[in-house]
Amino acid sequence: MKIKQALLFSCVLFLFKQQSVSGQELDDILSNFDDIPVEQAQEPESEIDDMMSGFDEPAAIEQVAAELVTEGINSIIPSWLQLAGNLKLAGSANFAHNAPEENEPDFRGLSMLRTRVGLSGDVRYNGWHGRVSGHGFYDAAYSIQGREQYSGYLLDSYEQEVEIEDIFLAGSLTPSIDIKTGRQIIVWGKSDNVRVTDILNPLDQRLPGMVDIKDLRLPVTMTRLDYYFGDWNLNGIMLHEVRFGKYPAYNSDFYPGAAPPPPELVPDFSLDNQQYGLALNGIFSGWDLSLYGAWVFDERTHLVQNIDNSIVREHGRVAMGGVTANVAVGNWLIKAESAGFDGLVYSAMPDEEFARLDMMAGVEYMGFSETLLSLEIVNRHIVNFNDRLHSELEFVQEDSNNTVVKLVRDFAHDTIQLKILVSIFGTHGEDGVFERFQLDYDYNDSITLTGGVIFYQDADQGPLADIDDNDRVFFEIKYEF
Repeated sequence: MKIKQALLFSCVLFLFKQQSVSGQELDDILSNFDDIPVEQAQEPESEIDDMMSGFDEPAAIEQVAAELVTEGINSIIPSWLQLAGNLKLAGSANFAHNAPEENEPDFRGLSMLRTRVGLSGDVRYNGWHGRVSGHGFYDAAYSIQGREQYSGYLLDSYEQEVEIEDIFLAGSLTPSIDIKTGRQIIVWGKSDNVRVTDILNPLDQRLPGMVDIKDLRLPVTMTRLDYYFGDWNLNGIMLHEVRFGKYPAYNSDFYPGAAPPPPELVPDFSLDNQQYGLALNGIFSGWDLSLYGAWVFDERTHLVQNIDNSIVREHGRVAMGGVTANVAVGNWLIKAESAGFDGLVYSAMPDEEFARLDMMAGVEYMGFSETLLSLEIVNRHIVNFNDRLHSELEFVQEDSNNTVVKLVRDFAHDTIQLKILVSIFGTHGEDGVFERFQLDYDYNDSITLTGGVIFYQDADQGPLADIDDNDRVFFEIKYEF
């Protein structure tokens, strides 16, 4: 009773401050408080202490605050709308660069101090699901180091960005047919670290080796129809948006070339520029199988000379057919992928088309406690290779190889994860190598801390040449809400 009266008294005082209450009115309001029995007015302190116990502990205060915030948000946001987001602070520092030449940017020390905000909204109604998500970031490292030393190409690519990511609507047309249309990500293939059949979504490769492929895919606007029958799923895809990957910008430490690349011609949205994909997936006891076919624009570019003698980069059309499979045997998972590409055009021989066969073999072992070991090897072979292709324009090789070894180990009840990844390009690393050592710590359900170091060994020639001084330490603090 005392607590209720105290709350009432507090409310009266609040109203008194908010309104011009006269002295007589205040006397009338407070007159009833003279009649409170003594035994109620002198309630033992121990009862109050019991009621308030625990609120002096930080954890309890955080919990109460979180509950109040959640209740406040839920009272505003309708039940059919789910909002989520994250806030990241990521940074890196290069420790192997030498002093730059005159008029060259200085990449020693701080190379990234990026604040990134991501937001998403999900709507679910009567079996349908809609989503809109996006992100924005600002990297303060360039202002701290001095923006005047960097090219516009670099600042446009790395300093700030605002982008819509997923924006789609998904649902069932019939019990066996689903549809999903809008900007989305569709993963083809079984590999976790290399790409063979996974060609529908481009990658953000502005910082090579820093992030796993699963976090690099860029959404593309497309429509997908899925038909389910027995153990099989057939899906047809039409890609409406022509989108290509993000690569290191000219004047960055991963693009040490003396001049920027020629302009890139990106096909406009039109009926003639639609792209198509078809996949048949079967999931069975202990194994699965997928067949793929696609007609898409080549992620690669080749140089073309215009009528005015200007040089531009152009994307050709390629046809792809592929097959992938997984087989589980005890603690082992055996993976294989194969894809053939036809219609490839190279700058050294722009009037001819070539075919390429990509093959991947991989294995994962999960026999050790809380540990995953994986090995993936891919070979890309150009059919009817011509020595003219191996020129300074593209450094095309008849066979190119990539081997990836990964170790993932969890500790402390899965709150700490160690990840070691080594990627070797070429048979013996002659086309470049990087090693990433990373530690993730789940501080609580909302906060994750990441730290690590990455080392680079440059290639004899090609896009990974002259990057061996890009070794860096990195960190990330991520808060999810």
